[in-house]
Amino acid sequence: MLVASLSLGIALLLPLQVCAEEASAVNAASSVGAASSVDSAGSISSESPPADTTYSADPTRDYLSGKLENWAKSLDSFFGDYRNYQESNDSVIQANATQVLGSGGLSTREFALDLKISLPNTEKKVQFLIETNPEEKTAENQTKVKSPLIKPVSTPASIAAALRFEKAEAERWHFSTDGGIQLAGLASTPFVRARLSLAMPLEQWRMNVAESVFWFSTIGAGESTLIDFERPLSKEHLFRASSNATWLKNTQNFDLNQSFSVYHTVDERTAVLYQFNVSGVTQPQTQVSDYVLLMRYRYRWHREWIFLDISPQLHFPQLLNYHPSLYLSVRLEFLLDKSR
Repeated sequence: MLVASLSLGIALLLPLQVCAEEASAVNAASSVGAASSVDSAGSISSESPPADTTYSADPTRDYLSGKLENWAKSLDSFFGDYRNYQESNDSVIQANATQVLGSGGLSTREFALDLKISLPNTEKKVQFLIETNPEEKTAENQTKVKSPLIKPVSTPASIAAALRFEKAEAERWHFSTDGGIQLAGLASTPFVRARLSLAMPLEQWRMNVAESVFWFSTIGAGESTLIDFERPLSKEHLFRASSNATWLKNTQNFDLNQSFSVYHTVDERTAVLYQFNVSGVTQPQTQVSDYVLLMRYRYRWHREWIFLDISPQLHFPQLLNYHPSLYLSVRLEFLLDKSR
């Protein structure tokens, strides 16, 4: 199962080689400078990796790779990415309300909560978790775009509580495992999860690999593989290509997702994400379920912890024979961690 998933993830990434060569050529020609980042307080910092530096020695490569890693993690923190919640060793509280409006009068609403509290006297290795709809977070890549046509109006279907043990080493790998209960009165059900991620420098690129295995009494056993490639393009821009494959034993189906993203840090309060996303399935036959073009405007609205997201999206769903459908997503988010 694991080998099949990893092979599929690698196969999804083959087209990235051409992209990488083009990005490298553009970078060498333009001689862009250092990339800026969102710092620990949610503002933009000037400390970032040069985009076209020649790596002549391992210490230099490691230093620049570390700065790229810090920049990417800062952007994930600023955008409230689920991977920041997964890999942060500190307490994190993240709550949001999202309203999506679409053509034909379609309207969906979603509320979500992720809370992680480090327990005292455990050196931050044990946390208490509360999450809404944990099954929906089995897919590693939370930049995956949900089609409003597939997900109707909803409130949290379930709230889960769990205890997590995690271990990180030199900011290069991170392991966590947790077990808990989805709370639904007498219908409460157990679940267990484990996740291992590894970051590897590749010259001006950085590769991240994450593998998750899980079991929910509601959807059964499964696993998810994520492969990221990241590279700074200029002072304000970071490129990321993400490939994700999630497999469920009960359905014998792979849920596939490929995205290409450019993060643009505008100023200390504002950042913009541009993304092209393709999602698909392998059962009952391999097919693309949705193509998505989107822009996500993220603004730090109040102090360091209230954010406003506005995201126009153009979907080409299989359910509409790939005809274009326009949506507008508006999100208000409360995000609190050690940096805020």
